[in-house]
Amino acid sequence: MVQMKTVPARRAGRMGARQIYETLRDQIMDQVYGVDGLLPSSRALSGELGVSRTTVTVAYEQLAAEGFIEVRHGARPRVARAVVEKARARTASRPSVRNMRLSKFGERLRHDPPSWTLPSRGLVANFRYGDLSPSDFPTLAWKKAMVSALNRRPERLAYDDPCGSLRLRTALQGYLWRSRSVRCDVDQIVVVNGSQQGLDICARLLLNAGDRFVMEDPGYLMARHAFSATGAVAIPIPVDRDGLETERLATVEARLAYVTPSHQYPLGGVLPIGRRHQLLAWSRRSDAYVIEDDYDSEYRYGTKPVPPLHSLEGNGNVVYLGTVSKTLSPTLRLGYLVVPADLRSLFGAAKQIMDRHTPQIEQEALATMLESGAYDSHVRRVRRRSAERQQALLNALRRRFGDRIQIDGADAGLHVVVWFRDLALEFEAALIEAARSKGLGVYPVSALFERRRQGRRFRPEVVGLVMGFAALEVRQIERGCTLLAQAVDEVAAGRRR
Repeated sequence: MVQMKTVPARRAGRMGARQIYETLRDQIMDQVYGVDGLLPSSRALSGELGVSRTTVTVAYEQLAAEGFIEVRHGARPRVARAVVEKARARTASRPSVRNMRLSKFGERLRHDPPSWTLPSRGLVANFRYGDLSPSDFPTLAWKKAMVSALNRRPERLAYDDPCGSLRLRTALQGYLWRSRSVRCDVDQIVVVNGSQQGLDICARLLLNAGDRFVMEDPGYLMARHAFSATGAVAIPIPVDRDGLETERLATVEARLAYVTPSHQYPLGGVLPIGRRHQLLAWSRRSDAYVIEDDYDSEYRYGTKPVPPLHSLEGNGNVVYLGTVSKTLSPTLRLGYLVVPADLRSLFGAAKQIMDRHTPQIEQEALATMLESGAYDSHVRRVRRRSAERQQALLNALRRRFGDRIQIDGADAGLHVVVWFRDLALEFEAALIEAARSKGLGVYPVSALFERRRQGRRFRPEVVGLVMGFAALEVRQIERGCTLLAQAVDEVAAGRRR
């Protein structure tokens, strides 16, 4: 429908040809219509505006005479390509708005926005973490579950519980108990639109401007962005090959700690049971909450899982966060929180304010897969495929680099971190550029260090790459490692010259 300008009081009533012309001209220049965009037919627009067809025709004729549209007999008017290109050039040349009136939240985002880019196309191999292979998605099982959800006749068409479908929360309760030893009441589960919304709710409810929060260093940047957007201040605590160095918490005062204890992101350490108890003791002593992000615990390769923080004594301070983004797809935006019982109503209220509730059809479909066992079967299948991909990556890296590299985080998950022992950090940008020229997407681990963001030195001072493998087939992985070796050799040769 064409949205025409408000008619001035002195000309209330039917719109004239001049007003129609001016409105359409302005909309074309404001790029409401794209290149070769079609305008309504004169008959359709006259009926919509309640004016004669002749009035609309006069407006169209004026637009055509000035080159804004092209008119052909028997066809709808079409926006002239040259006009749209001119409008785009005019928009690009406009001066940027300097005096934006933003909240403090908006100002913080403006000065420290999270980075995001579309996945690069046309690469031989893209080792970007977080992407999954389309061939792994359980298309038939998901389609069957969606059809089942659509066929379930709803009792009503209305807003539902902001905490999520009771059926899905009940299914999740059983899944968490049998797969992760997480025991909770159904009312403690809050369904969210992916883990990022879960982090955002935690940030809004548990942090104020000026509060301090503990972050693993290196760590997950999108969690830091969610917490920092409140005005809270990050306290980076180093990690080693076993995860967070919890002994460093002894003198730390903070309201919240964010951790990935089952598979530290990005270095891959599994937090030992002693450190887990040490972290929980600190949280009780400090009256602080711990956000336990269990983002990829389904992927373990020959190692036994350590009990989640939530299942240990003192879980009244733990918020457990899970997602299906690493098992099904990040496009589904389905995740869940297990919150302390006394916070359930607050998390539900925050969820209601944000978006009322997560889409119901997808919730019902996931519940169907969990109840039928299809989800568990799918997880077992993709775990096997992921293990094959990881082994192919490890073999290819070791063949081509030998003891020139150190690999961390290979016990679990969908990525590893590769350190190049003989390539100093100053050559990081050169390596990424050389790899890209060969059709490779590779990503530095240094960007995940809070200490580097603050201009402080950190170790190790060599190039490290976070290499995701879940979206690649074995042949892509092997070819990618061959090209990576060529890129490393080129950078090393250039360094010696």
